[in-house]
Amino acid sequence: MLTFYHAPRSRSFSIFWLLEELGEPYTIELVDIRAEAGVPESYRAIQPHKKVPAIVHDGTTVTERAAISLYLADAFPESDLAPALGDPMRAAYLTALVYTDAVLDPIIATKALDISYKPGDVSFGSLADAVANLEKRLGAQDYAAGDRFTAADTQLGSALHYGINIFGALPRLPVFQAYLHPLLARPALQQCMQKDEALATQGSLKP
Repeated sequence: MLTFYHAPRSRSFSIFWLLEELGEPYTIELVDIRAEAGVPESYRAIQPHKKVPAIVHDGTTVTERAAISLYLADAFPESDLAPALGDPMRAAYLTALVYTDAVLDPIIATKALDISYKPGDVSFGSLADAVANLEKRLGAQDYAAGDRFTAADTQLGSALHYGINIFGALPRLPVFQAYLHPLLARPALQQCMQKDEALATQGSLKP
């Protein structure tokens, strides 16, 4: 049994997309992160900061998007969304997943919130360095980890889409647009967007 703790129009969207790519059955537990009274204290037993996303798979709880992505792609190897141990792409895959979560996400957040900081004072560095790094990597390869789609693309693709098209925190570079174009056309992502919007507007998915 796989349960996904999710809030529509939030960071957990990237895991929603990954679940749709996996094609495995799962249930959604909505977490109202915008509730006036705050998220219920009981949810802290699942996620210690009462954030989304989180998953519980056969009794095992996993939090943080990079960890969830690694766990799910390895738990369902038939999806072919994770390079196997020993695969030359594995290192780039791990790097892309953690980089998106630990570096790119806080950079997008601080830019969107107009928070000033000295890059040398924080672990995630500068916006300019992140843009330069991604421009170089995506200019040399089609996907986050190399020449094929992996779970890392659900995370990096979501971050770039939100960073460019939703928050306006990242530049609309041609190399980023070229990377996003085939991702945005993926059936699993299109289905995820429709479901997420339904959850945001209706509070539930129609049967």
